[in-house]
Amino acid sequence: MPPHLHTPDKDAIALLPPFERLDLDRITLVSTGAQAHQAHSQLTQARAWGFDTESKPTFRVGEQSDGPHILQLSTAEHAWVFQLHEPQCRAVAADLLALGGIAKAGFGLGDDRKRIIHKLGIEPQGILELNTVFHQRGYRKDMGVKGAVAVLFNQRFIKSKKAATSNWANAQLSESQLVYAANDAYAAIRVWEALGLTA
Repeated sequence: MPPHLHTPDKDAIALLPPFERLDLDRITLVSTGAQAHQAHSQLTQARAWGFDTESKPTFRVGEQSDGPHILQLSTAEHAWVFQLHEPQCRAVAADLLALGGIAKAGFGLGDDRKRIIHKLGIEPQGILELNTVFHQRGYRKDMGVKGAVAVLFNQRFIKSKKAATSNWANAQLSESQLVYAANDAYAAIRVWEALGLTA
């Protein structure tokens, strides 16, 4: 049995220094077929990616999301944010997620997986739920990106609530949306590395 390890609470995390995020110069928005193919050739050189998706929020009871609208993939150096309304971007995104041999690490991926199967028509390969790894290592509480960054780096991961609930289906994404989306995936790959995991 692994030991029961403690996850810092919100108040403790609030006192930590901020996690250094990717700025816009290390984030690529992928909104055309040409950009998607370029991203594909760069991403496939890595053995693992941080992975997340964003969907336009639904506010009405019974309203079904047609997300994901955005796919984020990140290495430890750079992140790519794919807009999935563009058919070629969607096709390349599907191809990347279907690739075996590359770990795709993130948090809370159960819902993402279902939506990807529905929207992209593929079963994503190599999905690694980082929360499961923390459970295996003795953390009882569910571990999201904020808790993981606090435990591993002793830093505070900043998430904008405004960006989180923004319209991810917009053709024009704002800078704050790009930074938010990219850094969710970037933090995941940094956590994957810090845990000493292999693809």
